[in-house]
Amino acid sequence: MSETTRPRIGMWLSLAAILAIVIAMVVVFSSGFGKDPSLIASPLIGKPAPEDSLAYLEQDGVLSLADLRGNVVVVNFWASWCFPCRQEHPVLEAAAAAYADEPVRFVGVVYQDEPRRAIAFLDQFGRAEKTAYVIDPESRVAIDFGVFGVPETFFISPDGTIMAKKTGPLSPFEISSTIDTLLAGGTPGDLNEGQTQKQSGG
Repeated sequence: MSETTRPRIGMWLSLAAILAIVIAMVVVFSSGFGKDPSLIASPLIGKPAPEDSLAYLEQDGVLSLADLRGNVVVVNFWASWCFPCRQEHPVLEAAAAAYADEPVRFVGVVYQDEPRRAIAFLDQFGRAEKTAYVIDPESRVAIDFGVFGVPETFFISPDGTIMAKKTGPLSPFEISSTIDTLLAGGTPGDLNEGQTQKQSGG
């Protein structure tokens, strides 16, 4: 082997090693390295939504989720102590206004919070149009939905099937694209990319 051939072989071996490292990194990152391990898909997707009744936050009476059949229903679990909920709240307000004339209903379920604090939150940040704010004092409904933290949002099809779930704050695109897909009869699936808060001060 000549003196000029050896450097070329070394160069190709170095390039091959670099290429192997790049391929290995692509495989590792595409397999989910760095994802929040607490983000899991909901086993309720494709199953009937719980048909619980919930007391209204600011008025007498109860809301039955079963009575909302025939609509796309957006069930959002939130709390006044939840900082990501503050980020999400205007998105929900805008979506509720945008779909006010559509067969879409919004339900805001207060999660592990005091009613007076939840009402103070709404006084400060506003109430979304055509949104039913209800309370879940014993977290019975949250347990039925398998809620880990807030905000978490479930999208229910007109026939009462849970079709999608979002952990963390919804973006305007996520909420509109998910509702539009459901209105068109499609299947959006999980949107597990956001952070939730599990308890007050957490």
